[in-house]
Amino acid sequence: MKVFFTLDTLAIGGTEKSTLEILSHFSDDVAVKVIYFYEGHELKPAFQKAGIPLQFLALKTDKSFFQGARELVRIIKKEKPDLIVSSIARADLISRIACFITRTPLIGTFVNDSYGDIRKAEHKKRKTFIKFKYAWMLDRLTSFVPKYWIANCKSIAISNANALSLHHNKIKVIYRGRDTSQFPIWKAPDADNKLKFVFVGRLMERKGVYELLEVSLMLKAENRNFQLDIYGGGAMAIGLKKYIDENDLNQTVFLHGAVQNGWKKLYEGHCFVFPSWYEGFSGALVEAMISGIPIVASDIEMNKEAVTDGINALLFKTKDKNDLYHKMTLVFSDNEKMLQLGKNARQEAMKKFDIKIISNQYECFLKSVINKQVDQSELLNKS
Repeated sequence: MKVFFTLDTLAIGGTEKSTLEILSHFSDDVAVKVIYFYEGHELKPAFQKAGIPLQFLALKTDKSFFQGARELVRIIKKEKPDLIVSSIARADLISRIACFITRTPLIGTFVNDSYGDIRKAEHKKRKTFIKFKYAWMLDRLTSFVPKYWIANCKSIAISNANALSLHHNKIKVIYRGRDTSQFPIWKAPDADNKLKFVFVGRLMERKGVYELLEVSLMLKAENRNFQLDIYGGGAMAIGLKKYIDENDLNQTVFLHGAVQNGWKKLYEGHCFVFPSWYEGFSGALVEAMISGIPIVASDIEMNKEAVTDGINALLFKTKDKNDLYHKMTLVFSDNEKMLQLGKNARQEAMKKFDIKIISNQYECFLKSVINKQVDQSELLNKS
């Protein structure tokens, strides 16, 4: 049984990392190969170390879809995979064209809330709405090609299915997972009574990092003894640095840039803060849960499929800096409660998000598609 996975790049991102984790735990029954199209090789050594075959097609521009499709058609005709799984916009379109031409079964993936209200508003604000609508149109016009879809959470599955006019019963929900054996139980580090908040993620507006800086300014004005460590890269880094300099936060907020295995930085902090406006099903949040570090997160639907307010995390109203401020102050005032929430999160994550469980679900579904034995009861309900 031969399955190809197509990605835009092998840059450090949630989908790329999840693909690596899942394929690393597939059984020998499935021969896999990852094909990627554009520059971005940060995770290449990790894929190679895991023994996952790779092929890079070196496309030069975002508009080189047909060149990519021609190359992929050539590979498909030569190697004859039983199934292809595509992830992320450009790889999705290229794979749909190639699979339509070759009649190769394709599974699409939903890894982000691509067409939600916040995403629309974001493009209107940036005056890129026409480009956004064009991409949406292409996505919708070609969405008939995949036989089935895998979504990394229910809320994203429903949102994208509605946007693309897809039947919900073509979608299988499989959450993101991690190798829990790599995660020791988190213990609060000794930091001379300084409380350390940690953020791990790409530096994009939708990650809510500016709200996090505004709250840091509010906490600093109260002379709170704290530190915010931000791990992640992105075009916003320059603007964030300017904000930090202009507001005299240099001794309080630290931009560390992108790091591999950012989850290891959780063990240097006292609380993971995750203020995203929208997400896929966040691997960073899953990693924080597995570690057992206390969590403060936005109340977006994707996050609420992973954590429950007051049970294993504190949730705040999305984009509301005052509510974020309130929840972060609770980390100072109710340490025992926060520690218990962290323990609860780890217990939940060990049961739901262990990579062996997730990888087995993924592999079994792919086999059922290839063998045309998909259990309809396991797909997303229409309700």
